[in-house]
Amino acid sequence: MGKTYKMNIAGCERDLPLCEVDEHLDIAAFVMFGDVEITEAASRALLKKCPEHDVIVTAEAKGITLAYEMARQEKGEFVVARKGLKVYMPEYEFVEVRSITTLSVQRLYVGLDDIKKIKGKRVLIVDDVISTGESLVALKKLVDKAGGNTVGMAAVLAEGKAADRDDIIFLEKLPVFPK
Repeated sequence: MGKTYKMNIAGCERDLPLCEVDEHLDIAAFVMFGDVEITEAASRALLKKCPEHDVIVTAEAKGITLAYEMARQEKGEFVVARKGLKVYMPEYEFVEVRSITTLSVQRLYVGLDDIKKIKGKRVLIVDDVISTGESLVALKKLVDKAGGNTVGMAAVLAEGKAADRDDIIFLEKLPVFPK
C-alpha cells in the first residue's frame, strides 16, 4: 500500500491515499462512495453548520451521496447537476467548469424539472471536497440561471488554500502535499 494521510472526519478516522496530481503535488483522495458511516456522520455535522435552505444542489458525481444523505436527514430535496444531457432534458440550463480532478473543461446541466425545484428557492450548494472552488462557482452560476438564491456553499473537506476562505462551510481542513 502507498502513502496515506490519517484524518478524523466527523468522528470517523480514515487513512486517505495520497495521489499524484502532477510532478509537484500530491493530494489525499477522499471518496465517500460506499462509506455509509462517514456519509451519515458528515451529513449530520454539516447540517448543524449550514443555513436554512429549501433545496440542496450538487454536481455529478462525488457529491451525490452527501447531497442525498443531507436531504434524507432533513426530509428535503436535492438536485444533481448532470455532466451530460439526458433524453429527458429537452429544456435545460448549463455552465462550464474545470476541476482540479478533471483533465478537461466540462459542462454541468440541469433540466426543466430540476429548474422548477430551484426557482425562487433558498439553495445550499454542497460537495465532498472544495479545492480550487471552480465547481462551486459553476454551481452558483447554474443556480442563478435557474432562478434560485444561493444561501450557502458547504463541503466535508476544504483542501489547501480553500480552507482560508470565509465564504464556505466545511468540517475539516485537508492539506496538500508539495513534492
